Amino acid sequence: MFKAFINSFKVKELRDRILFTAGIIILCRIAANIPCPGVDTYNLSLYFDKAVQDNPAGQLMGMFDLFTGGALQKFAIGALGIMPYISASIIMQLLVPVLPSLEKLKREGEAGHNKINQYTRYLTIIICIVQGAMAAMAMVNPSRLGLPEPVAGHPLVPGAGPGFVFMSVIILTCGTMILMWLGERITEKGIGNGVSLIITIGIIDRLPQAVISLYEMFVGGQTAAGGKFRAVHLLLLLIIFAVVTALTIVLTQGVRKIPIQMARKTVGNKFTGGNTFLPLKVNFPGVMPIIFAGAILMFPPMLFQFAPWDWVRGLAVYFAHESYSYMVIYGLLILAFSYFWVANMFNPVQISDNLKKESAYIPGIRPGKPTADFLDNTMTRVTFAGAVFLLGLSIFPMLLTKWMTIPYSVASFFGGTSLLIIVGVTIDTLSQMESHLVMKNYDGFLKRGRLRGRR
Repeated sequence: MFKAFINSFKVKELRDRILFTAGIIILCRIAANIPCPGVDTYNLSLYFDKAVQDNPAGQLMGMFDLFTGGALQKFAIGALGIMPYISASIIMQLLVPVLPSLEKLKREGEAGHNKINQYTRYLTIIICIVQGAMAAMAMVNPSRLGLPEPVAGHPLVPGAGPGFVFMSVIILTCGTMILMWLGERITEKGIGNGVSLIITIGIIDRLPQAVISLYEMFVGGQTAAGGKFRAVHLLLLLIIFAVVTALTIVLTQGVRKIPIQMARKTVGNKFTGGNTFLPLKVNFPGVMPIIFAGAILMFPPMLFQFAPWDWVRGLAVYFAHESYSYMVIYGLLILAFSYFWVANMFNPVQISDNLKKESAYIPGIRPGKPTADFLDNTMTRVTFAGAVFLLGLSIFPMLLTKWMTIPYSVASFFGGTSLLIIVGVTIDTLSQMESHLVMKNYDGFLKRGRLRGRR
């Protein structure tokens, strides 16, 4: 494997792509560390550490801060990160099967794809303006959004006024659009998917702090919550991390192969067709159900705070992060969103029609509606297995925090969104690098077989 990394720099095209990607990533990390004008970064850091950690709305900010690589905690020019573009892309993907006009554009090929991308960018700007305004107002007066007040004598934006909100919205919107453009440049001229890499690097940026926290617990002999922490606990955590990472790779790479028989055709002097297979991914929706479920569960506690009835405000306890009731609701939402995503993104009728046009069929299944029904039933069973696996992987960090009193900033790397994104993007990037190496007659990263990308 190490030899493959060395060989990567011997191939000029691959070396240029790697260095280009590294340079863009450095620019993205700079954008995540330059604070917006007028913000007191020390008071903001103090606010995150002490005033927000036990507040439901603060947990929502913490989740967004994870995807921005700590930029939100500094209220940097890249504080919104690339998430508005991700949100816009998800909305457009969900609208394409629903709106006939977008469905027609999708079938027009590259021209239609470019038009949909243009609409996605316009929607990104709208989302940036809304989120940027909310973030700026939270800096001026956090209580308006259900957040706790700043620490006494430590205002987040000294002497803030309407001008600060207007200026911040412009800066944050421009920051996100620049990050989006940099991500597209990585995809075009670098290695890997640019947008995914930017998110992944932001998550990995928190990894050194998690390692330091783990080391401090080992040296101090106790966790941050006061629980005992011995060498055997550290060894157990390392074993758990290896096992969970391996299972995450299995979940990411797992497919159900549907055998396909294609009619043999003569194209020039070559024969095409024969036996092949249709891969159905076990984790077809990827990390989307976790993001949807986590985002939705952040809002009920915030809304309950403004209810005039005590019994309604008392319901917020059932949505407390890491409580068993929260885990149950969280798990059910992950199952629901897994099927929702598959229902919107997986089209068995279209796949059946494409197979029929290519004179291909599934052995033992008649073309047309029987093929579509077979694919739909098979994908339903595969999705159930993947959703249950995803559910366990998502809840495990919470159980680790609850049972071993491990800080969630450390436990989050033992499953959930962080590990899924890191594993998926790493495999995708390595598979692209391996393709360049194999084309130049170099060995890949594995002695046997090849890496399979997420696509």
